[in-house]
Amino acid sequence: MEKNFEKQIEDLLGQLTLDEKIGMVHGAGLFRTEGVERLGIPPLKSSDGPMGVRNEFDNAHWITVGTTDDYVSYLPSNSALAATWNKERAKEAGRVLGEETRGRGKDVILAPGINIKRDPLCGRNFEYMSEDPKLVEELAVPLIEGIQENDVAACVKHFAANSQETDRLWVDTVVDERTLREIYLPGFEAAVKKADTYSLMGAYNLLNGAHCCENKVLLDQILRKEWGYDGTVISDWGGVHKTKEAAECSLDVEMSITDNFDEYALADPLREAVKKGEVSESSIDEKVRNILRMMFRLKMIGEQTLERKAGAYNTPEHRQTILETARESVVLLKNKNGRLPIKKEGLKKIAVIGCNAEQIHSNGGGSAEIKALYEISPLMGMKMTLGGNTEVVFARGYYIPEREPEGEANWQEASLEDQKSEEYKAKIREKEEWEKQREAENALKRKELLEEAVKLAASCEEVIFVGGLDHEFDIEGRDRPDMKLPYGQEELIEALLNANPNTVLAFVAGSPIEMNRFRDKAKAIVWCYYAGMESGKALAEVLFGKINPSGKLPETFAMKYEDCVTAKNGEFGKEGRVEFKEGIYVGYRYFEKEKIEPAFCFGHGLSYTEFAYKDMEVSVQGKTAEVTVSVQNTGKLAGAETVQVYVADKEASVDRPIKELKGFSKVFLEPGESRKVTVSLAERDFAFYDTDQKEFVAEAGEFEILAGASAADIRLKQTIAIG
Repeated sequence: MEKNFEKQIEDLLGQLTLDEKIGMVHGAGLFRTEGVERLGIPPLKSSDGPMGVRNEFDNAHWITVGTTDDYVSYLPSNSALAATWNKERAKEAGRVLGEETRGRGKDVILAPGINIKRDPLCGRNFEYMSEDPKLVEELAVPLIEGIQENDVAACVKHFAANSQETDRLWVDTVVDERTLREIYLPGFEAAVKKADTYSLMGAYNLLNGAHCCENKVLLDQILRKEWGYDGTVISDWGGVHKTKEAAECSLDVEMSITDNFDEYALADPLREAVKKGEVSESSIDEKVRNILRMMFRLKMIGEQTLERKAGAYNTPEHRQTILETARESVVLLKNKNGRLPIKKEGLKKIAVIGCNAEQIHSNGGGSAEIKALYEISPLMGMKMTLGGNTEVVFARGYYIPEREPEGEANWQEASLEDQKSEEYKAKIREKEEWEKQREAENALKRKELLEEAVKLAASCEEVIFVGGLDHEFDIEGRDRPDMKLPYGQEELIEALLNANPNTVLAFVAGSPIEMNRFRDKAKAIVWCYYAGMESGKALAEVLFGKINPSGKLPETFAMKYEDCVTAKNGEFGKEGRVEFKEGIYVGYRYFEKEKIEPAFCFGHGLSYTEFAYKDMEVSVQGKTAEVTVSVQNTGKLAGAETVQVYVADKEASVDRPIKELKGFSKVFLEPGESRKVTVSLAERDFAFYDTDQKEFVAEAGEFEILAGASAADIRLKQTIAIG
């Protein structure tokens, strides 16, 4: 049970001067606030990010310190974690992240990112989990709990409806109340009510007309009043614009990316506003209370400081956890006629083709970048797995152009530039011209590399192509232009399949890609999100059968971008204002409603073994239910299956999706083994948000319970009546 620190908080608050309070509610460094040494209140130190603890910067400048003590473990992205569909893996990953954060001397880790993947082109989708709020909720809660076991605060972001990078500081996301409550808020609500997250980060965008970090409806009414949140709310870096609005809403700490700390909205301007009587000092007191409460919870102040846990980073145990998570995140999308796994016995020579076979991804993506102790590429992972008895011949296959020189300025320093300004637009035009001038040269290089790769493929018994995206596309601050593979990869893949029809396709990326040109022709397709420092090893182990894949897609892969609802309604990637016209029909909900066949459905993922479902039982008590399914491994290999439980409301008084994910459980089975899997459904799992009653309502009537291996592969059904 949590100790009550309110008396100590009030005692400290009564001793603080106005200047000291103001020092605590805004950045005094790029990643810290001001402490109050005379009262034993330390600075609050934070760090990016969701894939590991970011490298050290100078206090006031985006200049790396440059020492060797900030190399850390590189964790799987939240997309990779979601692909495991394993709550225990989420808890373990949280423990690693929290322990490394504490080991680096930080108090707050700016993670996890749990925004809904509304559109596949969002540049930061690789940082997020899923298109489905239930999957987000079920994995975010244990992840947060794992982090905070280490006396470190998770900072859940970005609150809320932050679904594009275009015009990210000023775009107004217009979302109706039911959609907000059913799709975009449940993950955050669970983070507050179930995981007791110590902190939460406000988003850059406006929500229904007000910036999220100054939004009274979002922060005061929903977060504080309805959800009863008493933790700390931190702004995104540069997300505060107005002093009075930020001071008088439930934001606690303003952070930004510039070094003019005294000029922040909650710094000198706040002091002046208090002196003029425009802002009450009591509003600052409430912010300080929330900050102090978190500090007590983290054992940063008071008599308990000696009890605060010590962390650690770069431990063998951390690396093992990361490897096991990466293994479970690999998704086998297609495996015609048992093309995989590749039998390495007697294999003399193998061709590995594609830049992503050797590319390092840890050092890019924006604030998710990591100074990794190491990162095993797929090429290295394959050589490690094959052990030297097989010759591995590598060819790049496609050409990645060199980047335009960025100058000396750090990208983060420039990220708050006015993207509507003529100066900014001139820079974009200059960059486009620079790229255009080199296109002829790039095309020639691509042709040469393609011909080299095809010749190699034709001469080898086994060919593995490793392509996909990189952090020129999966990146903070910029959305993708389309869903197509960059760098001429489609032409290369077609040529490789023509030269060797048995070519195995493996993709490393953070967002879906179009596969129409080769999906039917390829016999085997494997998908990997950015899965951390051991990702290449995990992929290789799956390809050669050491590990049986068990990953499932946490999002729908459309045949083509034009099939997505946001492409049809045109409400993505616009400047100024974006209306979420699709409402609750995000991801598979939309595809099923419109009967649009995806390339690969939500929840899809194959195994090297087979699973049979039988004996479904549903026990109903009032407006709750318990679903039990027997699952048997009917194949010859040990493997894991994720049983997904969906609910369909057959008598709804409002428009509802055909079905919605409401629970899941992952089970590991030996060949022939059978086990019962149980998923509990709460009243909320049968409910929709009633905009008249302003609450979730589970109506009496018939519901269909569906259990299966994916959204499209439903194995068992049962109709029940809810009282």
